Amino acid sequence: MENPKPFLFSGCFVSRVSRHDLISRVTRPVSRVTIFSAIALCLATSCAQQQPLPTPIGGGGEANPTLKTNALALKNFQDMRFGMFVHWGPISIKGTEIGWSRGVEIPVSTYDSLYLKFNPVNFNADEWIGLAKEAGMKYFVITSKHHDGFALWPSEYTDFDIAATPYKKDVLKAMELACEKQGILFGTYHSVLDWHHPDYTTRHGNDNRPVDSTTMVRYKKYLFNQVKELIQNYHTNILWFDGQWEKSWTHKDGMELYKYIRGLNDNILINNRVDKGFKGMAGMTDSIAKYAGDYGTPEQRIGGFSKEYPWESCITVGEQWAWKPNDKLKSVDQIVHTLIKTVGGNGNLLLNVGPMPDGRIEPRQVELLKGVGKWMAVNGEGVYGTRGGPFLPNDKLASTHAGQVIYLHVMDKTLKEIVLPVPQGVKASRVSVLGGKTVSYDNRDKEILIRVPENLPDSPAYVLRIKINRNAGTIDPIEVK
Repeated sequence: MENPKPFLFSGCFVSRVSRHDLISRVTRPVSRVTIFSAIALCLATSCAQQQPLPTPIGGGGEANPTLKTNALALKNFQDMRFGMFVHWGPISIKGTEIGWSRGVEIPVSTYDSLYLKFNPVNFNADEWIGLAKEAGMKYFVITSKHHDGFALWPSEYTDFDIAATPYKKDVLKAMELACEKQGILFGTYHSVLDWHHPDYTTRHGNDNRPVDSTTMVRYKKYLFNQVKELIQNYHTNILWFDGQWEKSWTHKDGMELYKYIRGLNDNILINNRVDKGFKGMAGMTDSIAKYAGDYGTPEQRIGGFSKEYPWESCITVGEQWAWKPNDKLKSVDQIVHTLIKTVGGNGNLLLNVGPMPDGRIEPRQVELLKGVGKWMAVNGEGVYGTRGGPFLPNDKLASTHAGQVIYLHVMDKTLKEIVLPVPQGVKASRVSVLGGKTVSYDNRDKEILIRVPENLPDSPAYVLRIKINRNAGTIDPIEVK
């Protein structure tokens, strides 16, 4: 049985107990004074051990200067490091790209009618989330609504939703509950644009409907109402927005939506695509103080090293976001190396899969994720709860750290020795391979020399655990040649 989730009480985390355990405890003949004394002692000890978190630099933008990113939510998010992204909807029937193929590869009328045939009878939320967990992923983000406007839940505000399909069942609720059951953080992707909605003021892809009677006032009310449904009915922990680049959506709209969300649930994380600060596929915010958003979102690329502004790279397992028959998939080695370089740059990786129209994740993708999971089962210590650096990532290696431990992720298996430049006085006290034995090393003047052992396991990379004599987080970033 897994450890019960903690809950926040007066700023401290306290472990939840099971309902049976709680009932058995409070029915024992123990005085109220004893119970509350024990709780007080627990809270005092927990709070004394908890270090204050630094104030994040992200938040609600220039209109909300005091509304900063929730520091605890951000820390927990960064500790997770690896998540599953899912793009799915009726377009999987055609196998073309979600949203973007509407009116381009698929006529608008055909695309908008696909939901009438969408019947994913083999969908199993527990299997999806179980696969994410087996792959070593700690959080999950699903397209609640892409640019095509189709709602993957039975929304009160539209009939263009899952309830109108032959399947009818609430797949979003099933995924939320599966995440809760399996200890995975649940989040939702949601596009601020909607090429299907009659009031959205921009048309796309040979959509000939007039825009004279459209109004963003009505559309924004619709959008805000749907976002409220996701928060209150589906308890989303992450709102992963997209579609902010069109002129219909303004900087003011982004800051307003950010503030609205935090007013409904202050613990939610909101990506930088809620506002106009997102600049190109590099994904980072142009001016963090000006624009709303909690973290950057590089797309189909690994972000650059940053200690200051958190980021998450979203990258597909294949070439397309939605399912594509015979899509060219990345290898296990490529995905592991992408993860290593991402966490080494102090970022998160949100790895995307595209389920098939019958509700299954394609067997090729399943095997791929299981292969990543095998590597994570041995080397996850060097990923979870770490921060990037001090050795900057390159094609041969990357590093993460936690306290006085540096994790050196080595992708180049031809190396016989590794020389790490370090500041004066930094010494190693122990070096070992995760899942293996101790390693020979020498402390030299301003460098640590590591002798790579022979007969390393056949895997995409190995990780060296290096214990040093100071907090690795205080070491400035270092390039290794």
